[in-house]
Amino acid sequence: MSIQGSSAERATSAEAHAIGPDAAAGLAATLKAIADPLRLRMLSAIATSPTGETTAGELATLTAVSQPTVSHHLKVLRDVGLLTSDRRGTWVWYRVAPAYRGAVTTLLDRFAPAAVEVHAGGAPTGAWHGEVAGLSNVDPALDRVAASLAERFTGTPERECFRVVRESYTALTRRGGSAAHLVPLTEHFARQRIIDAERAQATGPERTPQVLFVCVANAGRSQLAAALMQHYAGDRVVVRSAGSAPASDVHAAVRGILGELGDTAAADVVDDVTRFYPKPLTDDAVRAADVVVTMGCGDACPVLPGKRYEDWIVGDPALASPAGVAAIRDELDGRVRGLLAALLPAEDALTTGGTR
Repeated sequence: MSIQGSSAERATSAEAHAIGPDAAAGLAATLKAIADPLRLRMLSAIATSPTGETTAGELATLTAVSQPTVSHHLKVLRDVGLLTSDRRGTWVWYRVAPAYRGAVTTLLDRFAPAAVEVHAGGAPTGAWHGEVAGLSNVDPALDRVAASLAERFTGTPERECFRVVRESYTALTRRGGSAAHLVPLTEHFARQRIIDAERAQATGPERTPQVLFVCVANAGRSQLAAALMQHYAGDRVVVRSAGSAPASDVHAAVRGILGELGDTAAADVVDDVTRFYPKPLTDDAVRAADVVVTMGCGDACPVLPGKRYEDWIVGDPALASPAGVAAIRDELDGRVRGLLAALLPAEDALTTGGTR
């Protein structure tokens, strides 16, 4: 084959895999519009507003620039189609355009935290694959975990325990991150899944209410909400958290708050290794829950009959300033207490204002 022919083939292959020039031009214009720190902050404030909309006056509190400058930035975002607006009285209200809601959620919940971590000097997750390759003798360890769970949960067939353990291990490896504690995490996650599966099949008239908190990465909002619920409720409520696309680790800002709670039962504690870790969303977790609280994960969570669903629009602590993280924590605290008061009998709800 000639060199010219080889080059032509490479060019054809590149063209087949690259986005088209018109699409690239349109995408570049949109990315250019949001490639400004203040516009990104405005976009995140609008997207996570409890009502899904806000005014230029409210957004002006994010910066010391003049109101006309704020309006200019909003116009840039509106001109590329990211925002829509309407006037009510003397105020103009801005919201994310319906066609962009999913994309903005992905930007703020997945791309932005990863970019922030890299720029902050976080370790890349590329080393994960080499570490997994080093776990050449993982099969016996997983077999021991499965056998131990089969002995403990006699209502679950042994072959099912082995399936759940293997499936849990695979799901956790896909998150990336360090493989150092992968087997203990697998044991904890598999045990939780078996408990949820048995609970979902139980038909007893009295059972402890179970709440499942779900966000995209299970590294911020859902972890914090679960920890707060466990902190206030203790064993009066079974608490779970999960992510539709779990990250490799809990966000540093959230990990600090979880530690400040000082509650050894917070966030699915088992030991120091598995106390806080992102985990995938499973159907069994949804089936076992009485209440499912979603935070930014869209339609990823299955909707099953007989469940109570709530969608909490809350900012992402991974992208927030220290003051913003504190505000998110306070907002979740109030929402958790309100949900807890609705779940527990009146005499128990009186105790939810403080630690147990």
